[in-house]
Formats: sequence, structure tokens, C-alpha cells
Amino acid sequence: MKQIIVLVALILALPAGAAQLIVELEHTRKSWQTDELLKHPSAQTVHIESDVSYKRDMTYRAVPLADLLPGITAQNHLQAIALDGFAAELAAAPLLEKHGSRAWLAVEDPAHPWPALGNSQHSAGPFYLVWTNPQAGQISPEQWPFQISAIKQMKTVSERFPALLPDPTLAPNDPVNRGFALFQKNCLACHRLNGAGDALVGPDLNIPYSPTEYFHSDFLKRYIRDPQSLRHWPQAKMPAFAASVLPDTDLELLVGYLKHMAGRKQP
Repeated sequence: MKQIIVLVALILALPAGAAQLIVELEHTRKSWQTDELLKHPSAQTVHIESDVSYKRDMTYRAVPLADLLPGITAQNHLQAIALDGFAAELAAAPLLEKHGSRAWLAVEDPAHPWPALGNSQHSAGPFYLVWTNPQAGQISPEQWPFQISAIKQMKTVSERFPALLPDPTLAPNDPVNRGFALFQKNCLACHRLNGAGDALVGPDLNIPYSPTEYFHSDFLKRYIRDPQSLRHWPQAKMPAFAASVLPDTDLELLVGYLKHMAGRKQP
């Protein structure tokens, strides 16, 4: 009974609408409350042009994400986990940059909530990874996870999910391996492949069939560029991938990886 009373007291002590972010790294684990982040010494107001989620300019109170990742190096790998099952795979190197594209954790102030997203009743909060000058680093829409609940240090995708790997006899710089890197950056946050991955949003891209098996290649590229141009429905979640974030050469490499994996199905 005493433990329950203490827990209730802690909940009542939190401001209405406050949230908690878990940052779980190899050697440390930290729980951040909304008010702690809003008062963080590095917190500042940032202006985001053409915000990926809101499709317009936005202003946030935000903390440089690198300041919340003690001990992380450019060689490490992280995952941002959202409340809806979206699991963004994030190479650490871009998150640590202080020039060019810069990553920020936007924090929703319960006293000044953000607008709802589309027809949803929910905003992008309580925590949202946003970028200033995203064009400099060709930051993908999948690198803007919103409604984040946790950020965790993980082993690399290749180590965790061998079912995603191309033929091991291919050279490291083979176009298929380069396409695999693009798949991790742009697709794995929403999709699994061969049943491998942590995402719970979109369908598997190889089981039972790869999209390269039922889409003519040109239509598949058009679909990736603008999903709503081929399959339009209000509840669709897949974003468009403009040439500014996924150039034509990269799109070719990505489709090449999917074609290659169509021949490497695993039960």
C-alpha cells in the first residue's frame, strides 16, 4: 500500500500532459521528464523550415540531441522508438554533427501543445526529432521520428538482422550493398524484410512477395517518389521521397537491393 501511495504522489506531482523520455545507452540509462528538457541548459528555440510532419514552417523548444547522448561516438548505432511502433534506425554520426544538418530533440510544452497531425487527434509530441538544414546531409523523412518514447543504443542492423543481408560474396562497395545502406536509412523504420526488423507500421517488403515482383520497376519508383499518386487513401502514412533526399541514383540502388533480396527470401 505504501508503494502505491508513493507512486500516486509522484504522478500527481507531474505537470498535466508531462511525458517521459528514456535514453538507454550502453553504459548509462536516463529518464528525462518534459520539464527537465524544457529547462535543459542547451535548450533553445529553433525554427524549422518546411517541417516534414507538419508540411509548414514550425518553431520548437529543443535540445541538441548530441547533448543527450553521452559517450556515443560516430561509429555507434541508435534506435528511436515511437508510441505507434515506428522504429527509426539512426546511425550516430549525423546525430552528433554540429555543422551542416543538425539533429534536435523538440520538446512539447504541455502549456503550449503543438497542432494535431493531419486528421489525427495527436500532435508530433511529446518528443520529436527535427533537423536544421536537413538538405546538407540529405536527411530522409524517416529520420524525423515523432511521438518518441525512447532512444536506445543498439547493435548495427547487420548484426541484429542477418536475414536482411545481401549475398556475402558481394564486394562492400557493390551497388546492392549500397542499396542496403539506403534501405536501412529510408525504409526500415516502417517496414520489415524477410520478417526481420523492429518496425510495426508497414508491410514486409519481401514476404510473401517483393514489390519488385508485382510493380513494374518504373511504377515502383513512382510509388516511392509519391505513394499517393498511385494508391490514394486518406489513412496512408508512407511519405513521399523527393529527389532532394533520395536522388535518382540512390533510388536505383534501393530498387536494386529489393530486386536482389527477392531472390533471398527466408521463411
